[in-house]
Amino acid sequence: MFILIFEQLVKMFFIMALAFICYRIGLVNQDGNKTVSNLLLLVVNPILIITAYQTDYDPELVRGLFLSFIAAAVCHLIGIVLSTVLVRPGSGDDYSIDRYNAMYSNCGFIGIPLIGSVLGSSGIFFLTAFMAMFNLFSWTHGVILMEKKCSLKSLKEGLLSPTFLATIVAILLFFIRIRIPEVLLDSMNYIADMNTPLAMMVAGFSVAQANIGRMCRNLRLYYVAAIKLIILPLCCIPILLLLPLSSEVAMTTLIAAACPSATAGIMMAIRYNQNYTYASEAFSLSTLLSVLTLPLVVLIAEQVL
Repeated sequence: MFILIFEQLVKMFFIMALAFICYRIGLVNQDGNKTVSNLLLLVVNPILIITAYQTDYDPELVRGLFLSFIAAAVCHLIGIVLSTVLVRPGSGDDYSIDRYNAMYSNCGFIGIPLIGSVLGSSGIFFLTAFMAMFNLFSWTHGVILMEKKCSLKSLKEGLLSPTFLATIVAILLFFIRIRIPEVLLDSMNYIADMNTPLAMMVAGFSVAQANIGRMCRNLRLYYVAAIKLIILPLCCIPILLLLPLSSEVAMTTLIAAACPSATAGIMMAIRYNQNYTYASEAFSLSTLLSVLTLPLVVLIAEQVL
């Protein structure tokens, strides 16, 4: 799997590099970036999730999904502990952004294409549990980090996100055993196949907006990236070993936890008047470094999981 992960990341990196060039030469501007992001978030991702659940009902899948939710919740709790202990308030004005980027994964934009290419639709099936936990924690703990308080309005917004709602719809269709007509499902699969290129385009556009020179010189960003990309996933491995997980569920959860910092960190920083430029640089550096760290984490996990 190490080779598969590395090859897929290289392919995704080339798409991201193309998007980077397109943004830097002015072929795409911020309005275009927002349009592609909205298309991915509001249309492609939800459809991909629904198609992943269009499979025959299997008690083993149900058991795996239930355990995926538990594993995802535990990984996020580990992230909260690590980010709180390793990133202290006295470390700078942007410590809340550091904490957010140190624990929240880009499990949607990066996780879906990566896991889909390596583990297929069943991997995405289990990944939806991690994404649901991400929404739940991000709109509670994440908001507390950014705004220094939590409100029911923020939680409601997270629970009404397209990804979360699509997961609920997909699970209902799976348990009720309603199959989408084949002609419509084929069309939805065509749209779902757009996820990887669009996701990497969005990542490339975001990296292009960062000050690369300043980003590469900021040692603090490397520290935060090390927590997110190495320390957090490695701390999750013993927990995944203790849970009665199949290798597929365990690897899906680990890859999701080892993904770079979440794109949502930039949007959260903008929304709650934090330093969004710094948040963009943290996201960009972790995304670039993940091309090296993700295969290494998977290689380590393959020896024990």
